[in-house]
Amino acid sequence: MNKAQLVEAIADQLGGRQQAADAVDVVLDAIVRAVCAGDRVSVTGFGSFEKVDRPARYARNPQTGERVRVKKTSVPRFRAGQGFKDLVSGAKKLPKNDVAVKKAPKGSLSGGVSTQKAATKKAAAKKSTAKKTTGKAAAKKAPAKTAPAVKKTAAKKSTAKKAAAKKTTAKKATGKKTTAKKATAKKAAAKKAPAKKSTAKKAPAQRSAARKTTAKKAAARKK
Repeated sequence: MNKAQLVEAIADQLGGRQQAADAVDVVLDAIVRAVCAGDRVSVTGFGSFEKVDRPARYARNPQTGERVRVKKTSVPRFRAGQGFKDLVSGAKKLPKNDVAVKKAPKGSLSGGVSTQKAATKKAAAKKSTAKKTTGKAAAKKAPAKTAPAVKKTAAKKSTAKKAAAKKTTAKKATGKKTTAKKATAKKAAAKKAPAKKSTAKKAPAQRSAARKTTAKKAAARKK
């Protein structure tokens, strides 16, 4: 079946040959433009048209057997749907008074309300999950930031306490040193004072002894 025969086959259903030709041209043009743009055209129960990129490769000329390098290119590909495959293989029978290709479900062609609602629900669910994850991450980060501040304040307090303890111990040590110095000074003064008294006592004794000796000498001379 060529294009003209296809137009004749659907002319009765579309109300004329011209209308059928226009319909076929419009459908084929839309498919070709979409595939060239890189989009995939999928028809439920019939198949899908898509663009496939082929990398550069080596091939052989079937006539000469010469090895030829083929450049990188893009080719269209058609993949038959499961319904089309089942009808061709005979797994399903062609309907007599109905369309062979199943009709598209409601809302799939015009993007109906059901699909829009589903899309909005999915978007809302994604946003809520994203908010929950960000909230959890912020809650986890907050204690991590406050913990070092608490540690720093505790370290400062401990260092201040240590410094105060050192000052008090230094004051006590200096006080002990001063008291020790005073005690040693008192002991030294106490030791020195008796020594002076003893010397003072010894001096009159020596004088009295000297007087006695002189008196004895004088008496001996008189005799």
